[in-house]
Amino acid sequence: MKRKPEYFVLRGLLFLFDIENTHDDAREKIIVSKNVNDKDELAELFDVLMRPEFLSYTVGEREWCVATLKHYLEVGDSFDAVFTKITTYFDDDVEDQRKFMMVLLECLEKYQLEVSEKGMPND
Repeated sequence: MKRKPEYFVLRGLLFLFDIENTHDDAREKIIVSKNVNDKDELAELFDVLMRPEFLSYTVGEREWCVATLKHYLEVGDSFDAVFTKITTYFDDDVEDQRKFMMVLLECLEKYQLEVSEKGMPND
């Protein structure tokens, strides 16, 4: 049974960057060292911080995250409801929230492919 897209999934993914998240100086330094409005630096940030978190999810959870993100991109969502509900460690405001989420989707799909190619199911 396929889960329907839920907005809280997106907020959950980005909680990693929220100041409400557990205090972690090393993570904070990594976050502020990257320009979140630069696609390459954003992808690097996701690779360092999001990849291990995302890969700790079950196969079903990862698929739900990817499907949810795709759904909201396809319907043209602005993602204001995600970004206005979190306060991040980012030094700058995210200028293009859809671009940010597209980079996130690309990275999540890349991580999924890595796992499937290694044959490391996690469920």
